[in-house]
Amino acid sequence: MRVLVAEDEKVLARVVAAGLRRETMAVDVVHDGDAALERALTNDYDVIVLDRDLPAVHGDDVCRQLVARRVPARIIMLTAAGDLRSKVEGLSIGADDYLAKPFDFPELVARLRALARRVPLAHPPVLARAGVRLDPARREVFRDGRYVALSPKEFAVLEILLRAEGTVVSAEDLLEKAWDENISYFTNSVRVTVMTLRKKLGDPPVIETITGAGYRL
Repeated sequence: MRVLVAEDEKVLARVVAAGLRRETMAVDVVHDGDAALERALTNDYDVIVLDRDLPAVHGDDVCRQLVARRVPARIIMLTAAGDLRSKVEGLSIGADDYLAKPFDFPELVARLRALARRVPLAHPPVLARAGVRLDPARREVFRDGRYVALSPKEFAVLEILLRAEGTVVSAEDLLEKAWDENISYFTNSVRVTVMTLRKKLGDPPVIETITGAGYRL
């Protein structure tokens, strides 16, 4: 899952981003509305965590513009105002969910995963193919009934391959969806991650390398 965190409180943004990365999400961070619009219109995000009180361009206006341009990412709005009227206002301008500060981090994660399952179509709660079973909510993977311990990046790559349902996923797509924008497109991170993932899943291999195209499960 790829997430954009638009939050002007830099400490909070850093803490949220670090926590989401531990939950196997790829996270980009911006601190004002201009940057939020630029990133959201350039990159493909599953969910945008949008602070309502952003500088430069207000969070409400960011939300309106993204909805008007039919950006497919789901939007969860964060604000210090948690009263019913504020929630109704946030949802009425196009936000998909609304969370008042301060919030419990597990609740934010649960809401993000729930929103991501609606992009663009509902995702099955458990993914299974070729004897591999992945539960995104529990962060568990099994191969033919055997539990497989994966790193966050290995888990993210496997989830992307399973969601592709047998189609080829390019290395560029894996970088786009499983890593944040700080990763270099010239890195061998994808190849190394797929290699270790393939080893952990065991024999017979279920991840196929398609020369010049990418990977397929």
